[in-house]
This record gives sequence, C-alpha cells and structure tokens, in this order.
Amino acid sequence: QVQLVESGGGSVQAGGSLRLSCAASGITFSNYAMGWFRQAPGKEREFVSAISRGGSVTDYADSVKGRFTISRANAKNTVYLQMNSLKPEDAAVYYCAARPGLGSGRQYDYDYWGQGTQVTVSS
Repeated sequence: QVQLVESGGGSVQAGGSLRLSCAASGITFSNYAMGWFRQAPGKEREFVSAISRGGSVTDYADSVKGRFTISRANAKNTVYLQMNSLKPEDAAVYYCAARPGLGSGRQYDYDYWGQGTQVTVSS
C-alpha cells in the first residue's frame, strides 16, 4: 500500500518560513519523481514544484521561484519543500505527489497523492 504523508504545515506571518516534508512508503522512492501542488479555497489545484528521481533536476512555478526550494533524501524516502518569504497568497493546502519516471508539472501525470497539509499565512 502506497502512502504519502505530508507534515510541517502551520500558521506563519508574511515573510516567515516553513519546511514541508513528505514521507513515502510502499514505493521504491528513488524510482519516482516527486511533486508539490497546492490548492487554495475556491481555486484549482496548482503546480508548485517538482524534483527528479535523483534530485538533480528541479522545476518551480513562477510564483514561487527564488523563495521555495525542493529537495529530497532518497535514503529517508522523503521529499521536502523549504518555503521562505511566505506571502498571504501562498496560503493553501499543500499536497505531495509521486510519479514513476520523469517529473511533471501536470497533476494528472501523478499516480499517488498525500492527504495534504495546511499552510496559513497572515499579513
């Protein structure tokens, strides 16, 4: 049984930082590209960032470039999202997702999803 479990969400003031983690089980983690997506109330789920199987290739949405950093620790079956300089518009439920092979910015390319973790940013 595949499980992706996000953690690290919470409430911060604008300008603050959070580090999200996503622990995977039930898959050979190093065979999977990982992605982070987010969904704010009343909005579509959107791509945030993705990382290749080995971690050497990353991709970011324009809205988070220079502020967010994705990384992974294959020995720990975990992917991270370091979020700095948070803005109120970053508030959303953040989801991690896994897909075999190459990374993608399209949510429908991903096979497995976590339950999400809430990020709240106050101005």
